[in-house]
Amino acid sequence: MKIIVWQTAFLGDLILTTPLFSSLKKLYPSAYLSVITKPFGKEVLKNNPDVDHLITFNKKTMSNWELIKSIKSQKYDLAISPHRSHRASYSLFLARIPERIGFDKGGFSFLYTKKVPHRFDGTHEIERNLKLLSVLPEYDSQKLEKIPKLPLDEREENSYKRFNLKDKDYIIIAPGSKWETKRWTAKGYGQVIDRLLQEGENIVTIGSPEDKEFTDKVLQYTKHKDSVKNLVGKTNLRETFSIIKHGKLLISNDSAPVHMAVAYGTPVVDIYGPTVTEFGFYPYRKGKVVEIKNLECRPCGLHGHRECPIGTHECMEKISPDLVLENVQNCLQNC
Repeated sequence: MKIIVWQTAFLGDLILTTPLFSSLKKLYPSAYLSVITKPFGKEVLKNNPDVDHLITFNKKTMSNWELIKSIKSQKYDLAISPHRSHRASYSLFLARIPERIGFDKGGFSFLYTKKVPHRFDGTHEIERNLKLLSVLPEYDSQKLEKIPKLPLDEREENSYKRFNLKDKDYIIIAPGSKWETKRWTAKGYGQVIDRLLQEGENIVTIGSPEDKEFTDKVLQYTKHKDSVKNLVGKTNLRETFSIIKHGKLLISNDSAPVHMAVAYGTPVVDIYGPTVTEFGFYPYRKGKVVEIKNLECRPCGLHGHRECPIGTHECMEKISPDLVLENVQNCLQNC
C-alpha cells in the first residue's frame, strides 16, 4: 500500500503531524509512506523512521502542475491532508488518488472522498490530526502515537556541547515569532532574563536570523546581557533541536519551539497573546500557558497579526514578568 500525506503548513504544524506518520505506520506496518512538505521538511524529518519518501514543494522552483504529475506517476492508494488548503485538495484529486481524506473545513473539501470534522474547540492539533485516521477500516485507537518525533543521530545529539552547554544546566528563551503580535514584549523578556540570571540560572537565547532584530531589543532591556549566550541566527535547525532537548526549560511564545520541546519532554512556559489555547496548539505535555484571560479582543486571528488590530497589544502588554516567572518556577518544580 502506498500512502501520501500533505503537510505544507508552518514548521510547528509539521512537527505536530509526525504522530500521524507514526500512527499510520502502526496501522499499516508494510505501507510505503510519502510526505509532502515545504523545504524545511528535509531537516524536520531527517532520521524519521516512519517516512519512506519526502517530497519538498517549493513554489519558487516547482509549478503546482509539475508536483501533481509527479504524485500521479507514483500511483498512491491513499492520501491524507491535515493541511486545510485548496492546493492540497485539488492537487490530490487531480493526481487521481482513489481515496483522499481531509477536513470538512478545508478548501475545496468536496474533493475529498472522506471528510472529518475540524473544530477549534480545545482539541489539541495532534489529536485533531489523528482523527483523520478514524475513517479508515484498519483504525485502532490503541495503535495511535501522540508524541512528536524528532530523532537525532549521535553527532546531532551532542551538538549542543559545541556551544559550551551542559545537559539540563540552562534555560532557553525563544523570543521570536513570524507574527509580530505573537511576541511577548522585549522589555518583559529582558526583565525575566535579568531575574533568572540573578537567581543563578544560565540563559541561552535561540531563533532564526529573522529573530535577531527583536532579540537585540530584548537584550537592550537586560542589564547583564553579556551573561546571556545569544545563539540567535547562529545554529541550524538540527542544532536547535539538540539545544532544546538538553535544556532544563524553554520559555517561548506560541510558536514552533514549543512543539520541539514537547517532542523531547523539555518543560515549556508558553506565552499567549492574540491566540488562544482553544485553537489546540498549547504544549501537549510538560507545559504551562501564560495568558490574560477574558479580554474581549482575544483571539484576533489564528496566527496573530503584524500589528495589533486595536492598537493596544494589551494581550501581551498586560503579562507581567512576575506572572511569567511564577509559571517558570511552577514548571521547574511540577512539569
